[in-house]
Amino acid sequence: MASKGEQGKQGRQGKQGGTPATVLLTEAGVPFTVHAYEHDPAAGSYGLEAAMVLGVDPGRVFKTLLATVDGQLTVAVVPVSAMLDLKALATAVGGKRAEMADPAVAERATGYVVGGISPLGARRRLPTVVDATALTFPTVYVSGGRRGLDVELAATDLVGLTAAQVAPVARRG
Repeated sequence: MASKGEQGKQGRQGKQGGTPATVLLTEAGVPFTVHAYEHDPAAGSYGLEAAMVLGVDPGRVFKTLLATVDGQLTVAVVPVSAMLDLKALATAVGGKRAEMADPAVAERATGYVVGGISPLGARRRLPTVVDATALTFPTVYVSGGRRGLDVELAATDLVGLTAAQVAPVARRG
């Protein structure tokens, strides 16, 4: 369940106690809501766990994946109910070939751990593509920078803060 005191708390956290993602959102003055919950290590899929525990449509909860496109690390933000279409990702950024990045490389590049990688506040700014379905919702959920922490924000704010391209890069399983 979401922990009391954090679920629904409006994003006005300072640097103490915040993640790089929540600090970025606060400093940018972007409205967001923090949704914390007790992560179950046996859950399997971090994103589907978040959707279930928070009671949100899985199409509205987005996972952050890192891939290499022609050797360049690239961030893809897709619904947890879908898979990343690597060919579509490569096309979206003008590349020829994409493959999933090694998890250790993803962690080093972002400063986050797998299962808690946020598209916001990463250690390095990387090219980012947000799946086009995000814009069909007034708000979306993405990792807040640690397992068991999601932030809800306007999809347009997510795109703006990450300087993302918007393209259809998700495919249904």
